[in-house]
Parts: sequence; C-alpha cells; structure tokens
Amino acid sequence: MPKIKTMIGWEEWCAFPDLDLPAIKAKVDTGATTSSIHAYDIEPFTKGGAEFVRFKIHPLQKNKTLEIECFAPLSDYRNVTSSNGEREKRYVIKTPLIIGEKTIEAEVTLSSRHKMTFRMLLGRDAMRRAKLAVDPAKSFLLGKVKDAENLYKDVSGEQKK
Repeated sequence: MPKIKTMIGWEEWCAFPDLDLPAIKAKVDTGATTSSIHAYDIEPFTKGGAEFVRFKIHPLQKNKTLEIECFAPLSDYRNVTSSNGEREKRYVIKTPLIIGEKTIEAEVTLSSRHKMTFRMLLGRDAMRRAKLAVDPAKSFLLGKVKDAENLYKDVSGEQKK
C-alpha cells in the first residue's frame, strides 16, 4: 500500500535547526529540482581538512535588519539555470529541514534572492523526500507562524545578529 502524502500549500513555513533558522517562509516550486535559500557574503573555507561554507541570510521577508550568519559543510557545487534562464554556479549544502512535523535531510543551493519575495524555494527533491503533495490553491496547510521575529530573539530579548 502506498504511503499517504502530506498535503501542503503553495507557501509554507520551514525551519533549518542546524543553521539556527527557526522560521523561514518558503514558496513551493515544483519546477525547481533542488531547494534554494537566500544567501549573501558566501565564503567557502576549510576546517579540519573538510570544506565548509559560511554565509549570511535575512530570513524574514521585508526585514533587512535581521541578519543570521550560518555555516554548513559544503556538499557540492552545481550549475543551476534560474527561472529567467541565467546559468549560475551555486554552492550546495545538505542540512536538516523541518516542514510541519517532518524532518528530512535536504539539499539546498545558496543564492542571492534579495530581489525575490520569498527567502526560500522548496524544490521537488525535498518534497519527494518528505512525501509531500501540493494543493496550489491553498497556503500554510501545515500551520502559520504568527510572530516569526520573536523566534529569532535570544534569551536576553535581543535579536540575533
């Protein structure tokens, strides 16, 4: 018997616990193979003989003051053709992604999305891995995050920088 898929809308909230990103709104993109996250000041480095990448992100839409510095093991470099037809070489990381009650290991490309509305695209590979199906007429079927900015405050009440 096939597993029942979880239904998601065209936009959903996700989290990346290993990147200290408790909430990021994703546009579901069935046209993209790999998921993508907004990143800038991307800098590869080596630690203990392993390749890593350091980057910054503004995780919330319309908020350029909240800046999170992340780092992750570098998984790959990939040539990606964007929706406007431009080819770009992107860094790829593998990191746990939480969507609803599911946690998967997701491949994510790092790309500047500063001109885009959404800070993240959820691609087909992640949807397949999490066993998700899309209802393009719905939004936030897995729940809304009411005050995402508060999730980025540390115990002292200050916003993470």
